[in-house]
Amino acid sequence: MKLALNLSACAFALAAVATAPVYAQSQSEAADQVDETVDSNVIVVTAQGRAQVLSDVPVAISAINSEQLQKSGATDIRELNQLAPSLLVSSTGNEANGSARIRGIGTVGDNPGLESSVAVFIDGVYRSRSGNALSELGPIERVEILRGPQGTLGGRNSSAGMISITTAGPEFNFGGHASVSYGNYDQLRIEGGVTGPLSDTIAARIDGVYLKRDGFYTDVVNGTDINNKDRYIVRGQLLFEPNDGLSIRVIGDYSKKDESCCAATFVQPEFAQQARISPGLDPFALPLAGSPGLTNAANPIIPVLLALGQNSNALTQSTFNRDIYATAGRSYAGETEDFGASVEINAELGNMNLTSITGYREYSNFQASDTDYTQVDILYREPNENAGAREFKTFTQELRLQGSAFDDKLDWLIGGFYANEKLETRDNLRFGTQYGAFAPCRVVNAVNPALASPTSTGCLSAGGRAALQAANGGAGAFGAATPLIFAGLDNLATINDKGTVLDVYNQKSENFAVFTHNIFHITDNLDFTVGLRYTNETKDFNAAFTNDNTMCPTQRALFTPLLGGPLAALAGGIIGLSCQGNSTAELDGVTLADSRSENEFTGTAILSYKPTEDLLLYGSYSRGYKAGGFNLDRSALTSSTLGNPALTGDTANLQFDQETVDAFEIGAKYSTREFSLSVAAFRQQFQNFQLNTFNGSVFLVQNINGCSDDLGGADMDADGTTGNCAADNVKYGVVAQGVELEASINPVSYVNISMGLTYTDTSYENDLVGRDTGTALDPALRLLPGDNLSNAPEITATASLSYTPPLGNSGLTGLFYVNARTTSDYNTGSDLLYGKEQDGFTLVNARIGVRGPDDKWAIEGWAQNLFNINYSQVAFNTPFVASQQTYSAFLAEPRTYGITLRGQF
Repeated sequence: MKLALNLSACAFALAAVATAPVYAQSQSEAADQVDETVDSNVIVVTAQGRAQVLSDVPVAISAINSEQLQKSGATDIRELNQLAPSLLVSSTGNEANGSARIRGIGTVGDNPGLESSVAVFIDGVYRSRSGNALSELGPIERVEILRGPQGTLGGRNSSAGMISITTAGPEFNFGGHASVSYGNYDQLRIEGGVTGPLSDTIAARIDGVYLKRDGFYTDVVNGTDINNKDRYIVRGQLLFEPNDGLSIRVIGDYSKKDESCCAATFVQPEFAQQARISPGLDPFALPLAGSPGLTNAANPIIPVLLALGQNSNALTQSTFNRDIYATAGRSYAGETEDFGASVEINAELGNMNLTSITGYREYSNFQASDTDYTQVDILYREPNENAGAREFKTFTQELRLQGSAFDDKLDWLIGGFYANEKLETRDNLRFGTQYGAFAPCRVVNAVNPALASPTSTGCLSAGGRAALQAANGGAGAFGAATPLIFAGLDNLATINDKGTVLDVYNQKSENFAVFTHNIFHITDNLDFTVGLRYTNETKDFNAAFTNDNTMCPTQRALFTPLLGGPLAALAGGIIGLSCQGNSTAELDGVTLADSRSENEFTGTAILSYKPTEDLLLYGSYSRGYKAGGFNLDRSALTSSTLGNPALTGDTANLQFDQETVDAFEIGAKYSTREFSLSVAAFRQQFQNFQLNTFNGSVFLVQNINGCSDDLGGADMDADGTTGNCAADNVKYGVVAQGVELEASINPVSYVNISMGLTYTDTSYENDLVGRDTGTALDPALRLLPGDNLSNAPEITATASLSYTPPLGNSGLTGLFYVNARTTSDYNTGSDLLYGKEQDGFTLVNARIGVRGPDDKWAIEGWAQNLFNINYSQVAFNTPFVASQQTYSAFLAEPRTYGITLRGQF
């Protein structure tokens, strides 16, 4: 069994289990409250808004300190996967769309209208989407990962968890650091910084990182590389401490990327065994063993691609051959800017402590693309500031006041949070210059693939037209409508370089929240914690469209009369391909506006007991929430392209409801000087789970719920009108449940072993529906009922070994570090189609080096993905490439290796 082999491989790297994280606090001065002589297993945290020892906190927490980050080589949050078994961070068609998952739950897809299920904070400031944090971060003091819904504290609510990153702050002792790394793919990374006092009460710090690396893909057609890195960040800080009772930290940062991203390759059966042609070309039918691969010429769309200029190598090479064949002249170039400032104030007000965190951030990104991922020019985004662009302007303010009462029997906390977020997205997605040659072949293939002539107008040769006209004794294959069908194909052939000129969506969000979090010390060993939060969220939406596809309304006028007769499917197909995604001149100059508002109460209740000084037992309930919003995609204005979206479109169709979760957890934590162990068992029930899925043509955003009635399989058929549920019988539709173990041991001097294991069954319920009104599930999601969520392996194990012995009496020390992560099988496609599976695998990273006295200098050799394991981040439907839908994959990084020189003073 592959899982057994993976676990053995992880054990070889160390032992089959997770980096035992150490959680650290969010207030810079809290570390000073811990005696420096205390052993390393005693960690102070502020997960509950006040400084506490980790082993005393009845919450599932992971954290990684600066030493662990340096040993592992982690420089952004994606690399935390190796250190935290319940966390998975990945990116897809654009790094701005990066997603974090905890316990198998996360926001899926490329739509910025959906907020992150896992909230990301950097220095206490909320980042609008988790993808905004996928960048170099510079020196990091610690990373904290809270597992499960954060319904009370943590600033902005999140339904799955929270990642909090604290960067290294200013110091009153003068010092500095610098490092240079060089690796394969011509990678060069330079980092440096300096800190020190400006006066007795003011300290300053400035850090910078520059990274450049060649891409992992080679664009054979255009002679360039894709998925490169070319980025930098600069961060400056001031710390003002006029007395022991007041601390003010000011941070400003700016980062920029000029990179080409993200290429994809075709999925082949040698990687995903079920990426094969299914009976009847039905992607929802299980393929037969040994049937041809999806890119075999037996799939009728493949000869069309080849006839239109697709290099056959792209269709026959391995999934992990990173040569790609893009359309000549098309680009993946993009640019990202991220900057902002924050002020954190911690003040003692008598017996109370006040914390204020004020932040303002701006984030912008655009990314051009050869959007069909083939050499045929079907879809594209021109490389300019409107290419799939998004811009966030976010102001946040959090206030917390904490103290004690009743002779310290009550530890109370109250607070408030405000966020004002302005989001603008822009798009210039257009049909390519060969769309008119490609699209009619989709129709002809549906009639008879033998008639397809991709180089002929309308994909029909003169002989093909004659054969169709002569059918039925000369009455024509389509009767009296035969000439109309020919005309429709010829019209479709004219849709070249048409579509979006510019679509602009604006969304303004205001979030108000007040909260309280209180710990009642019932006895010296028994605590009861209760927290409550009230949130009000308002979103105002508007959109404006510019489109030059005038053929769409022409085709709709011609073929609407046929929709009620025997040629309805054929007529609907011609309209659909002519108006794909509501790309129509009928929307040219149209503007839309709408708003939504929601109110939610969330919170937590925890009972914890310490039978001994070293052991904590707890049980908890928490309720979490993630805001609803608008699908920023015009394709959702109507349920189909058969109607004029300017007349039948409704902004109500763009809305999706808020996601809520009820979570139950029991756990235990044991900690001594030499050994620590934590165990947690959890169950999380999600209602109105927000899912974003690409169906090969458009993105679908739908809430997922369950029904307490037996739907008799109506949620698993192709009929979108069946499978409704009475609103009173709607219940949660997604459940995440499992067990987590984390351990750390120092068996002998200079050796630390960290281990962890997560078993999680994160799955959809049977009998699924859409919104909580009981509407039917979209047929594109009919494989979901009863199955696991995408990117949610049942078993994940991580381990790390660190050995730092002295080298004789020279004052030098050695470093040997290795970590590993192993996962069981899972499906990477949010629609769970066959052929998107990822077999279990194990990743190993290693680092070896020598360090000077007092770590003043170091030289280290390193390797990431040491054994060059091939795996994909996400498999997805290749846009429009179907008779049977083919799949493409965003591949994970191959092995990288290099050397690092570092010094500090």
